Amino acid sequence: MLVGEIPPMLGSLAYLQYLDIGGNNLTGNIPSSIGNLSSLSILFLSKNRLVGSIPDSLGKLSHINKLDLFGNKLSGVVPPLIFNLSLLTGLDLGVNDLEGNLPWDLGNTLPQLRFFSVACNRFMGHIPASISNSSNLQILQLSENNLQGQVPSLHKLTRLTRLSLYDNSLGYDQVGDLKFVSSLANATNLRFLQICHNNFKGVFPKTICNFSSLVHLSLSNNNIAGEIPVCIENVATLQLIHARNNVLSGVIPRGIGKLQNLNYLFLHGNQLSGVIPTSIGNLTKMSTLLLSKNRLEGQIPSSLGNCISLNGLDLSNNNLSKSIPPQLFNLPVLTIGLDLSGNHLTGSLPEEVGRLTNLDALDLSRNLLSGQIPSSLGGCMSLEFLHMGGNNFQGTIPDSLQALKGLLYLNLSYNNLSGRIPNFVQSFKLQGLDLSNNNLEGEVPDDGVFSNASSAYIRGNTMLCGGIPELKLRSCSLSNNAQRRKPENKKKILTFAILVILLLVVLVLLYTFKHRERTKKPTASDDLENFPNLSYQTLLKATNGFSSECLVGSGKFGVVYKGILDEDESTVAIKVFKLQNHGATKSFMAECGVLRSIRHRNLLKVVTACSSVDYQGRDFKALVYEYMANGSLQDWLHPEDSLIIRVEEVNNMSRHLNLFQRIDIAVDVAFALDYLHYHCGASIVHCDLKPSNILLDDEMVAHVGDFGLAKFLLKVINNDPNSNQSSSVGVRGTIGYAPPEYGVGNEVSTYGDVYSFGILLLEIFTGKRPTDGMFNGGISLHYFVKEALPKRVIEILDHVLVQDIESEEADNNLMLLTSILEIAVSCTTEVPRERLDMSDVAAKLSSIRNKFLGTRLQQRRRIHTGTQG
Repeated sequence: MLVGEIPPMLGSLAYLQYLDIGGNNLTGNIPSSIGNLSSLSILFLSKNRLVGSIPDSLGKLSHINKLDLFGNKLSGVVPPLIFNLSLLTGLDLGVNDLEGNLPWDLGNTLPQLRFFSVACNRFMGHIPASISNSSNLQILQLSENNLQGQVPSLHKLTRLTRLSLYDNSLGYDQVGDLKFVSSLANATNLRFLQICHNNFKGVFPKTICNFSSLVHLSLSNNNIAGEIPVCIENVATLQLIHARNNVLSGVIPRGIGKLQNLNYLFLHGNQLSGVIPTSIGNLTKMSTLLLSKNRLEGQIPSSLGNCISLNGLDLSNNNLSKSIPPQLFNLPVLTIGLDLSGNHLTGSLPEEVGRLTNLDALDLSRNLLSGQIPSSLGGCMSLEFLHMGGNNFQGTIPDSLQALKGLLYLNLSYNNLSGRIPNFVQSFKLQGLDLSNNNLEGEVPDDGVFSNASSAYIRGNTMLCGGIPELKLRSCSLSNNAQRRKPENKKKILTFAILVILLLVVLVLLYTFKHRERTKKPTASDDLENFPNLSYQTLLKATNGFSSECLVGSGKFGVVYKGILDEDESTVAIKVFKLQNHGATKSFMAECGVLRSIRHRNLLKVVTACSSVDYQGRDFKALVYEYMANGSLQDWLHPEDSLIIRVEEVNNMSRHLNLFQRIDIAVDVAFALDYLHYHCGASIVHCDLKPSNILLDDEMVAHVGDFGLAKFLLKVINNDPNSNQSSSVGVRGTIGYAPPEYGVGNEVSTYGDVYSFGILLLEIFTGKRPTDGMFNGGISLHYFVKEALPKRVIEILDHVLVQDIESEEADNNLMLLTSILEIAVSCTTEVPRERLDMSDVAAKLSSIRNKFLGTRLQQRRRIHTGTQG
């Protein structure tokens, strides 16, 4: 392998015709002397680490036939003379950092082109209409740029085999956007048509049926409507159909079963209706089938059991009904996941489920399944995720599940399960357990996942007792005594029952009267009913008269003081609301309304409240929280802003967060948002997630606070909390962290929190604020990171983290950090429905943290072994 820079002396080899030094480790600039190689016909410099601009002198290579600069770090504008090298048949500038516009006469000046690629750069403007004049073109790759506008007619490109336009801003979201596809009607040798992730609108083009050699069809993430044409069954060469996240309607054609070579069928996130055709069982080569988030109905066809190559199947969030066909569990290589959640499936779970011995994830939640959990489920020994909540399962949790030793998440909530919690559950290395809202009884274990109240959800089981104090269950001894008590005689029982009935009648009458009074005008006291009310005088004393020495933070609606309460000398944080500011009272009521109904380890706990008047007779409102000894995440990421860190601590490296602390904080916040979105009754959207609202306790555990802008979702459609309707009006959140859709008046959704979390995640690991002065002119924190992935991660990390990566595990740590940043980039896409949901984010981040912890453990073992040996 060649290393170092390209020697300028190459330019003296005047008769050189062929130069191929691609695929090496060459660095530096392309020497301008190469332009002196007047006889050169082929120049390959691809897959190196060359930087700087393309020298103008390359435009003098008048005999050049093929020029390949692919996969370097070249930047700047392409010299115009390059596009005048009329003998070029191949020009590859892909995967660099080039910018500018493609010349309007490109197809006229390069008439011999057969291969042209500028993919993965920063080209802007329109695709030149003259491109069709390069009639010999076979491969045209313009993907992953910033191109926009209509795609011109490509009618002369009859030899085209690959057209890649994905990940641009092409189209005007107008009906005629897809005319260019029809213009390709005579390009019958087309094999790859990739136009996903643009702004194309229109009807699914039937012209696609003319492409008898088509292998790869990708239309995803546009606004394509209409039905999938029946004639698609004639394109027998198809191996991949990606059409997810459009607005396709109608039924899945029965002829789909004729596509015997199909490996991937992605139709999720559309409006498809009707039944899943039984012919789909003929697709024995299909690896992944995703049909979720449509309007499909009827029974799951048993013929799917014939798809022997399936390793991933997602039929979730449809209207599928009847029982699950046992044949579905005969799929020999189903390993990635089986998701049937969010349907209307009935009957019992077939015993055959135990045959899925290599399955990683099984989700049957939010259906109408009944009967007992089959003991055969213990045969699915590779399961990491098992979700069966929201059904009608009954009976006990079978002992056979103790074989599922690799489980990370187990959800059996909202069923009719009874009996005791099996002891083996505490031996699992679970990161999340939800057994809530069943009929479980007996003593709750206190080891494993049960030792963490934020990871084990067991509420709604009235006969449970014991457990750790944080679960706030009654003592088991008291429970047993209560069960042993017997009523002395039936007469006393009858008398007691009559008294209770009378009392209930009185209470109903009182409630009706008070309810009528309350509905006239809601007040703050309605939201304070769960909190003991402290006086103004108590809080005044606790803060030394709201002294500036006790001030720890300030925001639009309030200021926060550190205080010490007389009652138990406990240290607290007191948020005093600035009632003179418009919206402060509403913010106070919003926080009360949210905080009284949520409990989670990673949410800031409210201790009490104060709604009173001060000594001047003015309204006074405050909330009292647990004091967070280590301040906010803002204090740690940007210590220069902190009100509570002393000057001498700002330059102290120990005040910086290390790599593993940052990962822990990210996971803590993800778990908090997952709880708010999916696990606390009505979904709650925080609406103002940012570093200053993430508080750290004395053990550096993160707690999400400040619910002044939080919103309860008013309506959930098709059991999907992300598809909500809210009465929110106007922008919610903080500039830089608020999602772009809020700025154009869109309603609040959990996708908005996902965006804010993604920005937070990027800030945690890059150390850069989204409002940094470097982000302007179309460059954002999201774009800054996305452009660096996956090979330049080390360049964008917070410099403190670079020092944290141990040299012996640098590659592994960088790989895991890259995974985290990729998650963050996915969370901050501009289109809401393209973002992950918080359940997936929390699961992925938790898995990455475990891999980090495993790496650390291995390092410690090696160190320990070395010291002993």
